[in-house]
Amino acid sequence: MPKVQIIDTNRGNIQNYGFCGYKNVKNEGHIRKSEWLKKRYDEGLKFKVLHSDLDGSVGIIEYIPGEYCWRAVKANGYMFIHCIMIYSKKYKGKGYGAELLKHCISDARKAKMLGVAVMTSAGTWMADKNLFLANGFEMVDSAPPRFDLLALKFKKTAPSPGFNRTGDKLPKKYKDGLTIFWSDQCPYNRKSVNDVTEAAESLGIVSKLVEIDDCKTAQILINPYGTYCMIYNGESIADHPVSRARFLNIMKEI
Repeated sequence: MPKVQIIDTNRGNIQNYGFCGYKNVKNEGHIRKSEWLKKRYDEGLKFKVLHSDLDGSVGIIEYIPGEYCWRAVKANGYMFIHCIMIYSKKYKGKGYGAELLKHCISDARKAKMLGVAVMTSAGTWMADKNLFLANGFEMVDSAPPRFDLLALKFKKTAPSPGFNRTGDKLPKKYKDGLTIFWSDQCPYNRKSVNDVTEAAESLGIVSKLVEIDDCKTAQILINPYGTYCMIYNGESIADHPVSRARFLNIMKEI
């Protein structure tokens, strides 16, 4: 049986661990994400790696006080979970996701916060809500067609977090052509940006790139995901990183 432990990362050790499926710590996505994390630790961010002595990194959880979250939500006073995943099939269904969640809840209680909040997705790219519902969370808001906001309140009288409604606030300069909003909060974003801009160029489309470099910008993005969004002629066409092939298929549909 493998020995599995949850490691609390920091500036000094983050470069020693693979995460989010990246085994090679010299990969560009890993390096960019590591640098992004180093800037967030002072804001109270926790990035914990589920580490196996046989297989290395097999899961992670990332959370931060809601005031500093990188999603289009209002969650002041809550600990906010950006990501939680077990990405090795060998370790799924064994309770490790619940164990990671317990660490977050414990840290939120120690910090005397209102509770823990998380955004989930009915589709790809984000955690499903079932893990949270099974651990006492409740639905507090939704952003159709696929995002839900859940919270575990430590006191029933605590105010609920909610989505920021920003769909009608896209500046005019982004309403023509292709605009990609992105940040290094997700290690896959930069690769998607590179793939999409090359694919767009093959179609004769010039991409506008807007790097999201602070949490306040993420909190008011047109897309609830907060750290990646593609807008074409004023309409959102992707709310998470996509491949070259997926982008070309989207443009065919348009």
